[in-house]
Amino acid sequence: TALLGLALTLFWVVMAIAGPLIAPHDAGAIVDDDVFSPISAAFPLGTDYLGRDMLSRVLWGARYTVGVALAAAIIASGTGLLLGMAAAAWGGWVDNAISRSMDTLVAIPSKMFALVVVAALGSSVPVLVLTAGIIYISGAYRIARSLAVGVNALDFVRVARARGEGTFFVIREEILPNIIGPVLADFGLRFVFIVLLLSGLSFLGLGVQPPNADWGSLVRENLSGLHEGAPAVLMPALAIATLTIGVNLLIDSLSGRRSGGHG
Repeated sequence: TALLGLALTLFWVVMAIAGPLIAPHDAGAIVDDDVFSPISAAFPLGTDYLGRDMLSRVLWGARYTVGVALAAAIIASGTGLLLGMAAAAWGGWVDNAISRSMDTLVAIPSKMFALVVVAALGSSVPVLVLTAGIIYISGAYRIARSLAVGVNALDFVRVARARGEGTFFVIREEILPNIIGPVLADFGLRFVFIVLLLSGLSFLGLGVQPPNADWGSLVRENLSGLHEGAPAVLMPALAIATLTIGVNLLIDSLSGRRSGGHG
């Protein structure tokens, strides 16, 4: 499962980087007079509702789906990690102020928040990245703070403080190295959540806008071919499924190995 998860994850990361370079056609090029063509040698994933090559569309869409979700996950997990370690290390009013702010954020339904922001500001890529990142900061913060509080109470941290080390030193040298493993596992989960959130927004028409498209947009725009079992509908959905399954398998295997090591 670890190798399968790693292979699926790496495959889509590589496709996000190199996909547009190896795509046989431009994403918007109409290359077939027929629509919803079946899988063939000329069109390995068929064609869409306008006669565009679906293989090229999926490869171009990988850049938006993986790229936007990865950027948003980095914002969410990175900000949550920094705030969580700061709250645990300083405690007191700093901890209370940050924690209450995160409680306020987590009280807002994530999809409702995303719909309101995107409807108000438009669905440009920067807005999608920031919106998804802000939504998941609170979850990443709670995980990081919980881990950091546990480490902060250990003897070696007390020894570091007793010998005069400052809070920044304690965070950098004592807390961070001891929580980075679980935080990376949580980062993978945030990535999966954001992929599904962005795909849902795109399915509603509020994600990446034409002529560009992510996988959620590809599913939505080709829904009219669903009753025919057109590959144009099935292949983007399969891409979303394989990416999320791959990341989940990788996270589960890493978590299991870490738990086994401690045992």
